[in-house]
Amino acid sequence: MSMRLVVTKSSPPALVVPSKPTPGGNLPLTSTDKSRLFVSFASLMVFERPIHEPAETIRRALSHALVYYYPVAGRMVAAGAGGDVHLACTGEGVAFASATAIGTLQDISFLHASPELSLRYGGGGRCGMSDPLAMIQVTQFACGGYVLAVTWNHGLADASGIAQFLQAVGELARGLPSPAVVPIRYDESFPDIPQLMSALRRRAPAGHESSQHLADYAYTDVTIPWSFINRVKAEFRRTHAGCGACTAFEAVTAAVWQCRTRAINNAADAPAPLVFSANVRTHVGIADGYYGNCVSSQLVVATSGAVASGDIVDVVKLIKDAKERIPESLVRRKMPELDDGGLVGALCGYSVLRVSCWSRVGLDAVDFGGGTPERVVPDLERKRSPLCFPCLPCARNDRAGANVVAFCVTEEHVHEFHAQLARLQ
Repeated sequence: MSMRLVVTKSSPPALVVPSKPTPGGNLPLTSTDKSRLFVSFASLMVFERPIHEPAETIRRALSHALVYYYPVAGRMVAAGAGGDVHLACTGEGVAFASATAIGTLQDISFLHASPELSLRYGGGGRCGMSDPLAMIQVTQFACGGYVLAVTWNHGLADASGIAQFLQAVGELARGLPSPAVVPIRYDESFPDIPQLMSALRRRAPAGHESSQHLADYAYTDVTIPWSFINRVKAEFRRTHAGCGACTAFEAVTAAVWQCRTRAINNAADAPAPLVFSANVRTHVGIADGYYGNCVSSQLVVATSGAVASGDIVDVVKLIKDAKERIPESLVRRKMPELDDGGLVGALCGYSVLRVSCWSRVGLDAVDFGGGTPERVVPDLERKRSPLCFPCLPCARNDRAGANVVAFCVTEEHVHEFHAQLARLQ
């Protein structure tokens, strides 16, 4: 049984600015950036192996890194006659706080429970025009380990971009003279990537945002066993020859989608859409080092009955087919038309499941001098839509299976959801 976490701030939050003068000016945002503007995201990285004065070491390296990643120290501004939002390179800085915890990482089971809000400085979830684009807190534990939490404005970067930035901070903390990757925040050749969120906003019913669930999703942290994943892979290979191999992401996502659909128990003919994020850097040929948003949201349309009662390998096939459509959607530069009012309603409500896989974004490669993190845990203070993170980096669970963190069912359905997940063997 974990003890209650007691965190004391050892330094008040302060702005960390670039250690040298940096360029000014405004950078335009892409349509991909704008579709995620002012959405706050957070990642907590659990480091078991200590380093000397982790907060001060990381603070100094952060200041150095902002010389190369100077847009991160800026702010969002409305510029031009139309008030279009730009990224202003103001050098105002990143919010930073340090803290100490009474207890050890073992006492909190390496965050295998709902993350403590006291572990991150989030400014109350603020993510507006005048707020810092990133907020970082380093919490040191009595065992010498520490947790780094970063909260960022999604309009600044996707998870891969934030990982690249934090890897650079780690390189500088370890004594490298400069980051290994030359960062690029604006590339005029960046293509227009079709965005489901933008298309949905145009079709969504009035007031849908205020009617969405907020902060009432139960926290789920489970490990999908390799025995189940390998069984699904083998069965898919046997029943869908010629369709390519089933990946761990596809098997795990199919399992969570099916378990959740069974748990919420909608009518068999009701829509049960799945939306998953895809890193499309390799598809669009963007320059190495680009750390802005470069993601596309892929839509999988199915009924509740097909997902809940279908064979798991057929659910995998639905996901795989959507992945294979990614290049075509990028060439067409157009999302599928959302003409179905029932589907639009489902995408705006509780019936949808949104999936974001962080297994290869690079957060598990961040190293400030004591090695890479034992765990990477996503967090959101305002949960507007059912969301799942499959196949998270988790060194402590790698031999057992794939770690999944989700905020995708209400308390009404959490017991049945967990019961369905427990049956995966």
